[in-house]
Amino acid sequence: MSVRTPASEASEPSEAIHRSGFACFVGRPNAGKSTLTNALVGQKVAITSNRPQTTRHSVRGIVHRPDAQLVLVDTPGLHKPRTLLGERLNDVVRTTWAEVDVIGFCLPANEKIGPGDRFIAKELAGIKRTPKVAVVTKTDLVDSKALAEQLIAIDQMGKDLGIEWAEIVPVSAVGDKQVQLLADLLVPLLPEGPTLYPEGDLTDEPEQVMVAELIREAALEGVRDELPHSIAVVVEEMLPREDRPADKPLLDIHANLFIERPSQKGIVIGPKGKRLKEVGIKSRKQIEALLGTPVFLDLHVKVAKDWQRDPKQLRRLGF
Repeated sequence: MSVRTPASEASEPSEAIHRSGFACFVGRPNAGKSTLTNALVGQKVAITSNRPQTTRHSVRGIVHRPDAQLVLVDTPGLHKPRTLLGERLNDVVRTTWAEVDVIGFCLPANEKIGPGDRFIAKELAGIKRTPKVAVVTKTDLVDSKALAEQLIAIDQMGKDLGIEWAEIVPVSAVGDKQVQLLADLLVPLLPEGPTLYPEGDLTDEPEQVMVAELIREAALEGVRDELPHSIAVVVEEMLPREDRPADKPLLDIHANLFIERPSQKGIVIGPKGKRLKEVGIKSRKQIEALLGTPVFLDLHVKVAKDWQRDPKQLRRLGF
C-alpha cells in the first residue's frame, strides 16, 4: 500500500518534460471535492456548501506549474438519483470519468466508508486504464489513530474490488496540509504535452455561469434542508452601464432565482425581503472580486413548477 505522508518525497520531475492533462475528483456528495479544487487552484472556482449536491456543472480549475498544467474537473457527487435532474447529474459524472487522465476518489477521513462510497468504487473498478488516486479529505477533523484506520479501510476496499490505487493521499484543504503534495503526485500520472490554457486562466467556465453559481451559493446558505435541490439561478444579462465615466464603470447583472413551488418563495425572499437582500449583498462582493469591477445586482425569485422533473424546464435552466 502506497500512502503519502509529509515525510514522503515526490520524485523530482525532469526539467525537459512538460505534462498536461485532466484530473477529476469524484466521491459522494459533500466529500470535499469542490473545496479541494479551490485549494489546488488557489482561488474560488467551484462553489462550496455544507449542503450536499451543490455542484451542477463540471467546473474546470487550472493549476499552472513550470513542469505541468493540471486541469481539474469538478463533478457533481455520484448518488442514487430520485429525479430526472439526479439522473442527468450522474450522466455528467460518468461522461467525465471516461475522458480524464487520472481520477481522484475523495473519501472524508471523518466518516466511515459507507454504501455510497462502495457504489462509486464499484463503478471505478470497471474503468481499467485510468489511474486512480484515493484522496482522504478533511484530515483536520480526525486524530492520527482514526486516520490510520481509514487509510487501512480504503486500501482494503481497493483490494476487495480489484482497484489498484496509484496513491493514497491524506489531505486537508482547509488546513492546507499536503495539498501541494497531492498536485506533485497527480502530475506524473498525466501524459506529456504542451500547455492547454493560457497562463493566468484559472477556469474555462463562462463568467455568466460562475456568476450564477456564486448567487446560488449565497442563496443556499442557511435555508432549510429541502431547498438546495430546488434552487436554480439563471443570469439573464450582464451589461456595462451606459454613460459611465471610464474610471467609474458599473456592470448591471440581472438574474432570476428559480424555485419549484410558490411556498418556497417566502423562504428565499425572507421577511420583508431581508433574506434576498442578504443573498444580494453576499454574492455581489464575491462577483466583484471575481470580475474586478463594481456591480449592480438585480435579483428576482420566480417559480418554475417541478423543474427538476421536467425535461423542457431542465433544458431552459441549463441542464
